[in-house]
Formats: sequence, structure tokens, C-alpha cells
Amino acid sequence: MQREELFSQRSPRLYGEYTSSMALIGILGGSGLYAMEGVAVRERRVARTPFGESSAPLALGTLDGVEVVFLPRHGEGHRLLPAEINYRANIWALKDAGAEVLLSVSAVGSLQKRHAPGTLRMPDQFIDRTHGRQSSFFGEGLVAHAGFSEPTCARVRRLLMDVGVALALPIEEGGTYLNMEGPQFSTRAESRLHQAWGADFVGMTQATEAKLAREAELCFACIALVTDYDAWKDDEAVETRDVLAVMAANVAKAEALLKASVQTLSVAPRTCVCGSALAHALLTRPEAVPEGTRTKLRPLIGKYGS
Repeated sequence: MQREELFSQRSPRLYGEYTSSMALIGILGGSGLYAMEGVAVRERRVARTPFGESSAPLALGTLDGVEVVFLPRHGEGHRLLPAEINYRANIWALKDAGAEVLLSVSAVGSLQKRHAPGTLRMPDQFIDRTHGRQSSFFGEGLVAHAGFSEPTCARVRRLLMDVGVALALPIEEGGTYLNMEGPQFSTRAESRLHQAWGADFVGMTQATEAKLAREAELCFACIALVTDYDAWKDDEAVETRDVLAVMAANVAKAEALLKASVQTLSVAPRTCVCGSALAHALLTRPEAVPEGTRTKLRPLIGKYGS
């Protein structure tokens, strides 16, 4: 495929032709959230990126008058395992569409009694136990080390929290998400180990997405849907049928939160540092960066003169 074809559908927002002061909101759907209720879709776009195609076509439209772009990470029909998802293509596609804020909805198991099934949580930390995943856009002659001590956007979390409280949703901010490889659920020994480490939730996708969102300079927040108590309790084991039973109610809560939040998120001043995450992250001397890499990553690094 020619490079001209790869970038033939670049968003006018990203390249200075879009004049609205409202931020475009990106939404990544997970297990149970395969389409966003209430979105008036005006276009479904196959996203071809330098890293391959996204999991599914992007759905671009409006939610209560706010510009949004929706993507189901597991593909249409839930056909991709967590390790099979092309995370780089997904995040790149959302960035290329013009997203500045990325809300990632994810089903999780609870590792602590206080996080009951049926509740919503917004993790602020991650432990990444995956292996072999592509979790950076960089390499091929360009080295970057983006800061990741605070992996989710506190500004966005607080805005979501305020809306969730106003809606009387069972929501809390904070907690550590342990990202396991999967696709199997935890053994009881693993679950208790993760619990002993102080982790609050276990899932299979969010740390990878958060790392790439940081490199793409997106404001990233995870809306975690608690579906079960994982495997740490003697009298409980995780079964898919039980997870699915809780998930439907949780998805309705997440959709209500998203619908009530997008207007505020779209106009809120971007006072966080997410939009300049690469300002001091690029280590390779500009003259040493291969031209092919420079061209491929220009949407990320161009504003820094690299």
C-alpha cells in the first residue's frame, strides 16, 4: 500500500482545517459495549494507519450535539482476543480522526470487596503484566520515553466523577488496574497474588491503551465496569455467563455517564499536560531520525520539529 493511500482519509481537525473550539471525544467500547446508544452516526470509516487497520470501522457522529468517534476494540461481533487487538492502529485512528479526549470503557474483575459487581470505577494507576504487545509508536530509529507516573488524566476523571455523582451512579475515582495477558481468567493463586500487591481491578486491555494514548497526547480515562470478584474468594469462580449477566446493567450505566459527560468534556479547558506529553520525551537527535520514521510519525512529532 502506498503512503498516500494510508493517509488519504486524514481528519481535517488534526491538520488545522477544523475551526470548532469543542474537543472531539473518542470512545473505545469493550466487552458489552459494541455500539454507542444515542450516537447519530453520519459516517463509518475504515481506518487504515501506518500500523495496519483498526479493529473495526470508526463511527463518526454526534451524541447530544457533541462530536464523537466510537470504536469497538474487539471488533464487530467481538472477534479479537485482547492480545490480538491492534492497539496502535486503534489509538492512531482515533487520534487521526481528531480526538483529544479518549474515554475507554472496560469490563473488570474486582480484587477488593469494596468494589462490588455492578459498580463503575475510574482507575488512576496500572500494573502491566502483559508480554509481547506493541505498546509504543516509537522505535525504528526514533527513541521516546514519555512520562507515565500518572497514566490517566486527572482532569477528565474528576469531570466524569462529578457527572456520575450528579446521576447517583455507583461510581468511585481511583484504584489500581492490573493488566493481565489473558485470554483465560485468573487462577485463584494469581488473583490472590494480585490482591496482595494492592491491585483493585484486573482486566486485559487498559494499560496498553493508556500507554499509547499518552504517546498520542490524548487525555485518557478508563471507565471500568465491575462484573465479578475475580477468583480470590473461596466460594466464587469467574464464569462468562455470570459476567455477561452483570454486564448489561453496567453498560447502561456507562452509556448514561458518557451521554451526560460529553458536553462538559468537549468545552472544558485543557489545563492538563496530556497534550504536551512528548515535549521532553524525544531523545534521538532530529538529524539522526530515518526519513521513513519521521514521515510515518509526523502527526505525533511534527509540532516538535522532529
